[in-house]
Amino acid sequence: MQLPRERGPISGHVIRTLTSPDGSRRNPAPAPEPTRSGILEDDDAQLALWLLYEPHYRGLDGVAADVEWDAGLVALRRSLEQRFERELREAVEPALRGCAADDDRVDVGAQIFALVEADDGPSLATFLQREASLEQVLDLLREKSLQQLKESDPQAFVLPRLQGRAKVALAELLYDEYGAGRPTHLHQALYADALTAAGLDPTYGAYVDDVSALTLANANVASLFALNRRLLGASMGHFATFEATSSVPSRKIAAGIERLGLPAAVAAYFHEHVEADAVHEQIAVGDICGTLVSEQPSLRSDVLFGAASCLHLEGASGRELLHRWTARMDAAS
Repeated sequence: MQLPRERGPISGHVIRTLTSPDGSRRNPAPAPEPTRSGILEDDDAQLALWLLYEPHYRGLDGVAADVEWDAGLVALRRSLEQRFERELREAVEPALRGCAADDDRVDVGAQIFALVEADDGPSLATFLQREASLEQVLDLLREKSLQQLKESDPQAFVLPRLQGRAKVALAELLYDEYGAGRPTHLHQALYADALTAAGLDPTYGAYVDDVSALTLANANVASLFALNRRLLGASMGHFATFEATSSVPSRKIAAGIERLGLPAAVAAYFHEHVEADAVHEQIAVGDICGTLVSEQPSLRSDVLFGAASCLHLEGASGRELLHRWTARMDAAS
């Protein structure tokens, strides 16, 4: 995919380093520090982190394959990850207190569902079902493309780190996500089909210049957890919560798409997730997270940290979108 435009000194530094000759990469200029006190909603820092993750996936046009393990870029990635993780832990600490995250007598699946039940994030799906305009639905499709065009790819990095029942359960779930042997049913392909049917660009990364810092953060957190083996529990907690909060919203979004008369292929992606994620929820919460915590009790806190992080970032992103849309509606009225 093509390199996006820089959004500040850090992402600019990353782009210049990614595209520099080997000799220049060995002695790069020092990376600048984030200019904001926090990086969760920092466009520059989140784009830089996204760029630092992409060499582990499909790569970037004009960037050498060996840059994936460039020592300077890995060091910068770790520095940004440490701040990202620290801010996330601070942000979700109240939610974790509310679900008795430190009580090892409670079933971890029950704790995940308690977090979901207590979450007060906005009902973005209900708005899309009942009120959203065509442009707002297209806006959502563009924002979601950053994650959905590589759906389940981060979690595939986790598979070799599991064993026994949890490994089998994740493999079963990923097999379904990757089309159950049918390339046309690959969930990433279904999302690309939805973009095409809606008149949007289905190319991987096509809208990275357009999406918000929070959308980048939602994509980055999955890579943060999956690419760091010490965060195995957080990766699976995040994944389980994403699956557990997908089925009902997918049904509502599909209804909104059909209300607006968009082609059937646009809603088809969401219809697929109504049934699939209702099943995936049970596998991810019980067979993966439940097994992990049963076999390694020390992973409980990270499983719940991942779950709470999913809800926090999805909620923040939903509030941002609704604010953007209602502000435009108010301005137009």
